[in-house]
Amino acid sequence: MRQAGAYSGILSGGLSGKTGPHSLPLARIKKIMKKSGNDVKMISGEAPIVFSKACELFIEELTKRSWTMTIQGKRRTLHKEDVASAAIATDIFDFLVNLVSNSSHSMDNPVEIETTSK
Repeated sequence: MRQAGAYSGILSGGLSGKTGPHSLPLARIKKIMKKSGNDVKMISGEAPIVFSKACELFIEELTKRSWTMTIQGKRRTLHKEDVASAAIATDIFDFLVNLVSNSSHSMDNPVEIETTSK
């Protein structure tokens, strides 16, 4: 069972306890959340903050795994191929495989991924 106040650290400025602006724009996150489905009408002020922190953690994790691929390639610059390799090699990133596995698509012109609501 989840403890009450589990997100209190995030809502008060992050897990590190720092207060101040969030590194990802909350308005943009809220816009993406509203665009995710016709059923999403109202979003509380705290929800984008939690999503912001989740996005930060996601980026950190994918970067760490991508950096491992960079090091294995005996390079010092992380490339999009490293991100693709990390996503393909890691089960939790299976949802990214279609996005990164097709090398004919440029990251400058990303593929539009359709979402279906049930």
